[in-house]
Amino acid sequence: MYALLVVIAAVFIMPLYWLFSSAVKPSGEIYRFPLEWIPHHLHWSNFINAWHDAPFGSFFVNSIIVTVIGTAIKMVLATGSAYAFTFLPFPFKRVIFLLLLGALMTPGTITLLTNYLTASDLGWVDTYAGLIVPGAGSAFGMFLLRQQMMTLPREVFEAARVDGAGHLRILLRLAVPMSRPMMITVTLISVIEVWNDFIWPLIITTTTQMRTLPVGLLYLKSQEGYNDWGAIMAGTVMVAAPMIIVFLLAQRYIVAGFSGGAVKG
Repeated sequence: MYALLVVIAAVFIMPLYWLFSSAVKPSGEIYRFPLEWIPHHLHWSNFINAWHDAPFGSFFVNSIIVTVIGTAIKMVLATGSAYAFTFLPFPFKRVIFLLLLGALMTPGTITLLTNYLTASDLGWVDTYAGLIVPGAGSAFGMFLLRQQMMTLPREVFEAARVDGAGHLRILLRLAVPMSRPMMITVTLISVIEVWNDFIWPLIITTTTQMRTLPVGLLYLKSQEGYNDWGAIMAGTVMVAAPMIIVFLLAQRYIVAGFSGGAVKG
């Protein structure tokens, strides 16, 4: 079993190791065969070249703004929707919930044209609103939070209602704190999803100054005559490293969230 786990770990780790090692190699060593897994000299100038050959400062600012605001909106909408589907009676509740679940099975590419035409009509092309608002809904996050709230003891909520607590107070004082592991899990999933999004930022932005990091990396690679793969690898590291660090720091919360009763129907 341990040998199998080592093999599986190696399959996932080797590409990451190659990425990070190539980011500090001269271009000549990257192309060399047989492969040189350990750099002879650390070529840190690749990061400097990548930073100067493309406006990575603007890319970072845009990605941070879109990720922070986009994730906050996703969490507010997902949390409110999950609470409503769990505790509030309203007409066609089950039908609406099933329709939202259908959104999980719909490829995002199907709505690209519709979203773009809507954003264009609203004047949101090449704006933060265009980057953030069309992806603000999260059916997956709503589903996970709803499943978590289904496991919470109803007696606590009934006692709060007897004491005169309204829905907003119950949501903020009871449902959210009691669902903390899943809240953290959904937040992390949303952060990674928004940070790594490529297709929509590529379509909705038209100027270099509004690009996010994944699209900015394409901009670096697609410059005419640009073949500095050391700098491209360094740029890739700058894009991937923040989310790798976030995942490593928060993986225990993700496991706790998914094992905390989220599979209850």
